[in-house]
Amino acid sequence: MSIIMVLKQTLSNCVEFLSPFISYKLRKMKDRRSRVHSEQGAEDRTMESWKDNYRLGKVHIFSLFDEFLEMVIQYSFTTIFVAAFPLAPLLAFINNMLEIRLDAIKMTRLQRRLVPRKANDIGIWLQVLEGIGVLAVITNGLIIAITSDFIPRLVYKYKYGPCANNDTEIDCLTGYINQSLSIFHTNDFEKLTQVSSMVYPNTTVCRYRDYRTADEEYSYSVQFYHIFAARLVFVIVFEVSNF
Repeated sequence: MSIIMVLKQTLSNCVEFLSPFISYKLRKMKDRRSRVHSEQGAEDRTMESWKDNYRLGKVHIFSLFDEFLEMVIQYSFTTIFVAAFPLAPLLAFINNMLEIRLDAIKMTRLQRRLVPRKANDIGIWLQVLEGIGVLAVITNGLIIAITSDFIPRLVYKYKYGPCANNDTEIDCLTGYINQSLSIFHTNDFEKLTQVSSMVYPNTTVCRYRDYRTADEEYSYSVQFYHIFAARLVFVIVFEVSNF
């Protein structure tokens, strides 16, 4: 996301502005070399004004399409993955402030005037943005619920922590890390894997991040299902509250 929001957008702006700028300068230099130096009258100055307009870059029906597409792609990255990269909206805002000025210079000085057409709104792009908004809400809800420690911390705080037993003298998250680590007996290496238990002769148990029992089957514990249910409820409430 940082590469897309910084490097990709910077390179895109440079290419989008420098390409018509260099093309305009090259056409102007070419016409200047072929111009005959002579005293110009009013009619010649009018012709030169027409030539200046002709040297501007061509526009076509997809000129605005490219601008809309660029904004929709930026909006997609910014909203869908904002929970994973909260700095994206700020970078998008800075980029848009710069791009507004570059597009203004490009459209007024480097390209021919666009042919105006009547329209009630932005057309199909509105439905595209609405669909992206719905997808963004779903994606961010899943990112917060599944990849973060927000839900496991809440479940431990109110179900398994000291505050669950009305012991409010200490921090409610005391012992959370130890509770989130499961136990694996090293003598089970030979049963479950091809690794010999003699590889760790001085270690009897290993701790790993999961919610499993310490029996022979290492099945999911009750806490795992509590967290799973809390995550599911959080996603449903998050989706309903945003719609």
